[in-house]
Amino acid sequence: CGRQTRHLTCGGLMTDHLVHDLLVILAAGLVSGVVCKRLRVPVLIGYIVAGALVAGAGLVEVGQRGEEIRHLAEAGVFLLLFAIGLEFSLDELIALGRHLVVGGSVQMSLVAVPVAGVLAACGLNWPAATLLASAVSFSSTVLVFKALTEWGQTGTPAGRRAIGILLFQDVALVPLLLVVPLLTGGSAPTLRDGLLLAVTSISFVTSIVLLRAVLAGWLIPQLARHRSPELMVLGAVVVLGVITYTAHRMGLPPAVGAFAAGLTLSGNRWTPQFDALVMPLRETFAVVFFVSLGMLLDASVLVREPVSLLGWLVALVVLKAGAATLALRLTRLSWRKSLATGIGLAHVGEFAFVLVSLARQSDLLREVTAARFVAVSLTSLMLSPLLLRFGLKLTAPLTAGDDGAPTATLLGEARPGYALVIGIGPLGGRIASHLETTGHEVCVIDRSPLNLHPFEQQGFLAVAGDAADTETLRRCDAERATLVVVCVPDDPVSLSVVRVLHQLNADCQIVVRCRYQANTSPLLKAGAAHVISEEQQAGDALLQLLDGGSAVPT
Repeated sequence: CGRQTRHLTCGGLMTDHLVHDLLVILAAGLVSGVVCKRLRVPVLIGYIVAGALVAGAGLVEVGQRGEEIRHLAEAGVFLLLFAIGLEFSLDELIALGRHLVVGGSVQMSLVAVPVAGVLAACGLNWPAATLLASAVSFSSTVLVFKALTEWGQTGTPAGRRAIGILLFQDVALVPLLLVVPLLTGGSAPTLRDGLLLAVTSISFVTSIVLLRAVLAGWLIPQLARHRSPELMVLGAVVVLGVITYTAHRMGLPPAVGAFAAGLTLSGNRWTPQFDALVMPLRETFAVVFFVSLGMLLDASVLVREPVSLLGWLVALVVLKAGAATLALRLTRLSWRKSLATGIGLAHVGEFAFVLVSLARQSDLLREVTAARFVAVSLTSLMLSPLLLRFGLKLTAPLTAGDDGAPTATLLGEARPGYALVIGIGPLGGRIASHLETTGHEVCVIDRSPLNLHPFEQQGFLAVAGDAADTETLRRCDAERATLVVVCVPDDPVSLSVVRVLHQLNADCQIVVRCRYQANTSPLLKAGAAHVISEEQQAGDALLQLLDGGSAVPT
């Protein structure tokens, strides 16, 4: 009875500690998010800085008690990778196969080989240098995907190829973990281990393809018939948990299982609903993940060796940006888009900390070396959203390009000022991101708060409401706008919006996307400066193709 009482008391204390630490992390994430919104900087930077401050102040236990928090942080990683899988269809992933292998292998090799040589020349033994170099070659799938989503770039060829390279890195973690014992003086992997890994991987992929067909053909329709959001959320979480746990039991990274779970639910008409319903849960756990990463940072290292660490950071960014640019170029992406996206990949990913942790446990790395590596890596992680933004501003003006973006040079002619983008669908999101990169202060408007959420995270001004309502436009400060882009897919609604806009601000330039050519004249009479008709553009493209012109871009 006494032992049972002590056990219950101990368990209660552990639960209290976990709840306390979790509340501190979430509160720190909330405060840092508000501050970043006020300062108009990416919230990812705030989360990592908040983690460093929380750990430095001793508000959260980073040692043995921190294991529970790390498990919660992993849930954030899995949910984010699940979202990446939802963004892809199986056909798209197969089409990316060559780009994924070529781009991923070239990028990792161009980083790992020179880094290993430099570290060895600096006096580090070859096993430690090889392991650190392999860790440096990883970039963060989670961070890049969030940044690409917030900038509306996940659907572009550059975004797809970048995610393909990152997925290759995630898969490459498996053979690297098999080689670690060889580097640490343990037993090397045998031929049987390699064959077992190959068979396991093939079996896992085959089962995912079959499961995808079963879910889309039977289970998801059964859940949808009940018209219950709770059942849809529960179904998605169960699929995510089962596949992730199965991957872990088969010796594969759980992160690969989380991505595969997203793939099984992608490519059907319920996919957007799954993503929308799971998003609040995903974002909450993501905060735990990013703040927990910041808790690994030892700020005293930055204070003691600022110049040395800055030099390593600059060298790392330049090397990784160059390697990623060349790797993306080999996937037949233009040099401009390759450089823009390559700059966004110039950081060290979260899987690097797994390899460094193994190296520390095997006494391959000294504590001070590991602390320096963590400091440089986390600093590069904080810079990644800014690097991606810089790359887009430097190399991606709003012109027609290899991603099939609209050739709206009239937007590029507008001087940077205050711009409104109304209707944040796939097109509106890309227009808003491009306008921001060309120097405009952008406010996005949509009836759905869900569509606005990623842009709010990035720091955009966002207003939810009906843009045909004068009060909604006044909340957007439409009177001072110099440019308004209306991307609403309903022509009568667009006409109402243009009329109200023209009454509020007759001096702004209004650009409208409309579906039918017959509605062009009413929109121009209502006050639109430019109207782009989808019907006319499609007709012109078809006639050009039938007359033997160049192929229409898909």
